[in-house]
Amino acid sequence: MTVFSSHNNAMQFPVQRLLNRATWVKVHLYLALIAGFFFALMGLTGSASVYREELDELLNPKLVIEQPEGKRQSLDKIMAAVQAVHPNRYGSWTLELPRSAHGMITVWYDKPRETFFELHAPLMVSVNPYTAEVVASRFWGQTAATWLLDLHTQLQLDRFGWNTVGILGLLLAVSIGTGVYLWWPGWRGILDALKIRHHAGMIRLAFDLHRLIGLLSASILLLLAFTGFNLSYPGVLETLVGASGMEHGETGRNIISTAIPNNHPVGLESAEFVARAPFPRAELRRVTTPAGDSGIYRINLRQGSEVNHRHPYTTVWVDRWSGQVKEVRDPSAFSSGETFATWIWPMHTGEAFGATGRFIWFLTGIGLFVLYVSGLLHWLHRHGKVKDRDVNFVARDGVYAASLSGTGAVSALRPLFYRLQGMSYRAGLTLFRLAGLLLQRAKRDAPHVMKGCTTLWQRLRSMLINRQKRIGKNDGE
Repeated sequence: MTVFSSHNNAMQFPVQRLLNRATWVKVHLYLALIAGFFFALMGLTGSASVYREELDELLNPKLVIEQPEGKRQSLDKIMAAVQAVHPNRYGSWTLELPRSAHGMITVWYDKPRETFFELHAPLMVSVNPYTAEVVASRFWGQTAATWLLDLHTQLQLDRFGWNTVGILGLLLAVSIGTGVYLWWPGWRGILDALKIRHHAGMIRLAFDLHRLIGLLSASILLLLAFTGFNLSYPGVLETLVGASGMEHGETGRNIISTAIPNNHPVGLESAEFVARAPFPRAELRRVTTPAGDSGIYRINLRQGSEVNHRHPYTTVWVDRWSGQVKEVRDPSAFSSGETFATWIWPMHTGEAFGATGRFIWFLTGIGLFVLYVSGLLHWLHRHGKVKDRDVNFVARDGVYAASLSGTGAVSALRPLFYRLQGMSYRAGLTLFRLAGLLLQRAKRDAPHVMKGCTTLWQRLRSMLINRQKRIGKNDGE
């Protein structure tokens, strides 16, 4: 009996030590010191990438059509204009339709010889859809907006950076989880823990902001960390939920033409017309041209029920020689696991929740940077590297300017904080509306989510059982 008790205590000691608050403080601190800079970098570049297209148009005004006039040119004429400018680029092209009347058609060439050995650096040809004029030809990664997105997705380190960003997503989830655990003050201390003590000095203000911003953004950051990891390692989710070839609207299928080549191939407009037959109300998003005699048209459409706007999953393959539909992929027939996979990209970018969601995602990325700076400031103060100072807001010419001084003059703070209170109220209403939208979507997709979770549990259970059998078999041998 004594031996069992001693053994039991020995087994419990590591668990008690693991759950010790001091241990989690160290985990949270070391993660911040080691990976905090990269978290902040991911936050800032992610915020900029939420509005990548808008940023690109802001920096390149020629990509914006101020006054659209007339009808759009046919896809065949658009493609002919691109091939006239790039006559020596053979193979498949993808035409991406703009999402507004003021945008350009972007024609993508996946592997140009100039950037062939880079992980992802296609040629982007911007074409005016009303005149078929080629406005710009640029390589991915050589514009400010795409360079920032590459920094966000791969740290400008190609495949190694891509995998590293996925690992950073897991570390961010651990950091957020430990931060929320360390913040929790108990039910009685919640209100006090939410206070911003602006009169207690710079360090206290930074610490209070660190806790409050971390709490408000924790759920979104965990979602971003989860989806970011799955975007870096899509095979993990594909294996667990049985959804292969689902990343960025891809199909995982190699469909080829079986018709005999002839002198009357089907044009882009005709292929689009054929593809619309199963989905007459769908929005055309992409058309991929055939490559070689066995190539086939791939038409990407978006149905109103699809949450993914940029990379929809409704796909129709049309034979270039016979004009027949070879295959159709309809998201409404997806399994629960496949439906779950379609949410990964739009949840990561915020587009799943509309313009409001994108803006909140933008603020969350900036908040991640503020978390790093405020946490680092607090740590440097504890180690004597930074001195604390009083925070003073001084009114000058009707404008309240923040300054740090040795005096405690804070009489000018009230008007500023009244304004902040109003801003907080409006932000609260926005978050409330987003929560309502999320609740509506959750109710609608609850059966799919439950079924997906059941499928995931069954797969995990099957994997564990098979592993135990293999271990038992090896032990028997």
